[in-house]
Amino acid sequence: FQTGGSILAGKLALERGWAINIGGGFHHCSSNKGGGFCPYADITLLINFLLKYEQQHVKSAMIVDLDAHQGNGHEHDFLKHPNVYIFDMYNCGIYPRDVQAKNAIRRKVELYNRTQDTEYLHKVDRNLEESLGEFHPDILVYNAGTDILDGDRLGLMAISSEGIVRRDELVFMKARQRKIPIVMLTSGGYLKKTARIIADSILNLNQKGLISKKQTFSRHNEMVRILE
Repeated sequence: FQTGGSILAGKLALERGWAINIGGGFHHCSSNKGGGFCPYADITLLINFLLKYEQQHVKSAMIVDLDAHQGNGHEHDFLKHPNVYIFDMYNCGIYPRDVQAKNAIRRKVELYNRTQDTEYLHKVDRNLEESLGEFHPDILVYNAGTDILDGDRLGLMAISSEGIVRRDELVFMKARQRKIPIVMLTSGGYLKKTARIIADSILNLNQKGLISKKQTFSRHNEMVRILE
């Protein structure tokens, strides 16, 4: 259901400008191999679905992967795809250290253990701005892992809860300013309090006017109920 949720989120983002799947983001799984707690390649399936079935609106995609780990699954799948741009910022000292997959990354930012808010947010801001200057996608898939949180033993970074909320705001702001539909997937996060942080981040996005609540939308003259 999380994989289906990611695909549905892609469709909804084209209609309303944004969508969030509270799940998904299985970025270590490629089309023919699982890995790292990731059984289904939902990011690949989402993008390929839109490129095939929404080709009138989607001819290019950008993956912004800000989980603590390298997103080697989708990188293997889009290794030679000219219309999929990958910006991946991750802790280079932890799993998966996939050298071959790195060849698919158009903007690679390698971080280290205990990276903190100031450095992290500066690099997100600058590198996303430059990525969007280089490439103009029809959809942005944002892999918003919270395993960058201070105390997460798998991410080994030191970002505060406020830093995560600010990071998500930055990504949404840049996409919305450019009228690029954005899909957020929550991906990795291995502390109980990450659920509260994700909720706080979504509330902040709403308060800042970067997302809005709607009950229905029209697609090909069909009214569809959105559950929020």
